[in-house]
Amino acid sequence: MSKYKKYLGSVDLYKKVSLIALPIALQNLIQIGVNMMDTVMLGTLGETALSASALANQFITIYHICSMGIGMGASVLVSRFWGMQDMKSLKKTVTIMLRLCLGFALVFAVLTALFPGQIMRIYTPEQDVIREGMNYFFWSVPTYFLLGLSLDCTLVIRSMGRAMVPLVCSILGFMSNLFFNYVFIFGKFGAPRMEVAGAALGTLIARIIEFSMIGGYFFFIEKKLAYRIKDIFMKCDDLVKEYLVISIPVVISDGLMALGNSAVAMIMGRIGTAFVSANSITTVTQQLTTVLTQGVAQAGCIVTGHTLGQGDREKAQYDGYAFAIFGLVMGAIAGFIVFLISGPVVNMYNITDDTKNIAMQLMSSIAIIIIFQSTNSILAKGVLRGGGDTRFLMVADVLFLWIASVPLGILAGLIWHLPAFWVYFFIKIDQIIKCVWCVLRLRSGKWIKAIKGA
Repeated sequence: MSKYKKYLGSVDLYKKVSLIALPIALQNLIQIGVNMMDTVMLGTLGETALSASALANQFITIYHICSMGIGMGASVLVSRFWGMQDMKSLKKTVTIMLRLCLGFALVFAVLTALFPGQIMRIYTPEQDVIREGMNYFFWSVPTYFLLGLSLDCTLVIRSMGRAMVPLVCSILGFMSNLFFNYVFIFGKFGAPRMEVAGAALGTLIARIIEFSMIGGYFFFIEKKLAYRIKDIFMKCDDLVKEYLVISIPVVISDGLMALGNSAVAMIMGRIGTAFVSANSITTVTQQLTTVLTQGVAQAGCIVTGHTLGQGDREKAQYDGYAFAIFGLVMGAIAGFIVFLISGPVVNMYNITDDTKNIAMQLMSSIAIIIIFQSTNSILAKGVLRGGGDTRFLMVADVLFLWIASVPLGILAGLIWHLPAFWVYFFIKIDQIIKCVWCVLRLRSGKWIKAIKGA
């Protein structure tokens, strides 16, 4: 047993992971709970409102994933520099990250403001859904800036090992989201009844509250890094190359994955409104059962970066094996939970019998896929990314999504007209392939890359 004990991780590793992963998981859980309540509230208005919100959010999710890519790419460097205690390089990394974030936000805000109808037509041909989606977009334009800055500041704070601060800020922001969505969707407390547009307005108000707290802490209160607004204008040319080598592959990878996921949404939109509604229900359930996995994945990136920053390659390698085992175990547990709760969850919604049948099939498919997705997520988004192996991961993410998932999804859903179970299985088949791919990469040891400061 002592021979294999090092593959299971140390007590110190469990402590570090718990301190980072649990607050992140709780934060994600609260966000998913709010999303679930939003879905339930919009679901009471009918499938058109539910589909319009879900499809409009597919475009916003492209920005969300791009912004997450910018932040997660930066967090690879932030974690490593934090382990090295190189605050000068760390500040420059944050500066480059914020500039990219604001640039992406501007592009998406302009597109949403000028072409809301054209964007909705990408996802669905149904005019009622397009009209409601345009109402949602009207209030969503400023949220790109608020969402991006909040998210990326949060990732930097977490990478410094301080996951509790974003948790507290996000709890208040998410609770505000739930409250204001309820007020404006249904017209409560004297507010106008805005339905789908009310969900967007409630989210905008919540984003303002959330950024005020997270941005206030990061730019005015945090003392160890002491990053201030004036630092956005600092010179950081000497670190741009290092940042591009490590971080841009993450942005490209997550951005192209976002487009791939958007292509998947287009497939679903053309299968029919019932499939879109069923998927929006099952997506929330899937997120709910993988919150801890997401927390462990981000903890894996941070802890690996800190360990390598301290120069301990061997420990990072064996910790990587422990994280792979975490992923497999948590994926199996999540799949079993999905199997148990699928019936009660689907019956919560005011949907047709056809939509319920599709949702149940999707739940069954998710229960299998989630085992591989959990392991893949912890390795790809956590350990391997923390080791700086971002170019390899970019190839894996893009390659398998676009040569496997998207083509097979089109064939299964639009050409072969297979049952919903198999349509979803083929749409997510890249998760199985990437799981095997990442395990082999971990074993090779080639994922550990050298990083230099400014």
